Amino acid sequence: MNDILIGTWAWGTGSNGSKMVFGNKQDEAVLRQSFEEAVNAGFLNWDTAAVYGMGTCETLLGSLIKGRDDIFLSTKFMPGKKYKEGALTKSFEDSMARLGRESVELFWIHVPHDLIKNLAEAVPLIKSGKIKSIGISNVSLDHIKSAEEFLAKEGLKLGAVQNHFSLLRNDQQPIIDYCNSRGIRYYAYMVLEQGALSGRYSAKDHFPTFSMRGLAFPKSKFKKIEGLLGKMKEIAANYNVDPSQIPILWVIGKGAVPIVGITKPSHAAKLAAAANVDLTAEEIAVLEKEAGATGIRQQGIWEPQ
Repeated sequence: MNDILIGTWAWGTGSNGSKMVFGNKQDEAVLRQSFEEAVNAGFLNWDTAAVYGMGTCETLLGSLIKGRDDIFLSTKFMPGKKYKEGALTKSFEDSMARLGRESVELFWIHVPHDLIKNLAEAVPLIKSGKIKSIGISNVSLDHIKSAEEFLAKEGLKLGAVQNHFSLLRNDQQPIIDYCNSRGIRYYAYMVLEQGALSGRYSAKDHFPTFSMRGLAFPKSKFKKIEGLLGKMKEIAANYNVDPSQIPILWVIGKGAVPIVGITKPSHAAKLAAAANVDLTAEEIAVLEKEAGATGIRQQGIWEPQ
């Protein structure tokens, strides 16, 4: 479980950050404590993006990793709908300035707009060692194969794929299997559906109304997942872990690496408590049956159909 990426989308204070997306503002002191708790528990892989709080998330994470050489870092470039020469390079340089790094372990093209043109611009950064591994996000199998073909001509390899994958978005297995067969690491984001599958919320106590996640997952949807949340709680009790860990363990059981956001030290402690737990095939099947019965296929507004 220590291979998981710790996500920081909810950390940023600017546009597309904590208040706008999640409906609440985070306490920086608590986030700093959360970082220390996670690192002390052995979670050294961290994920961020230029658009998370429009740079504020990278700036905060950069201050936390300053002077450390044990942190695996992942960040992203958000391309526009039309290719703009130099945009990826500038985004990379700006991200490195905010993060206090000259290179990054994993750099993503956040959405596949003009994918090959943006990959071509990334090639010099990859060959110079500034980007140690290149990833693509929100992509189809055709996107992946096209990226592989292009990079192979440059003597390079696609390092990773990152897509939305959860109990309420369970349509990625062919891509996961393909990636694993090709030595491409598949990362799953929104495994807890921004908290809907954490066990913290319900139809009676749901997301803040004026937030992106509140609009995407209203009270009516919480009513539909009551059976799934109940089954998660039951399985969690068998292992003496928090119910929030069950969707994460399910993702791992499906052959993917989860990206898990934390905003409190207790979140890191819950991850650590489940580090040695593996769900059985029967438990995985039961969870999928309950998830299927909800009739929900969750999708972000930024995702391709």
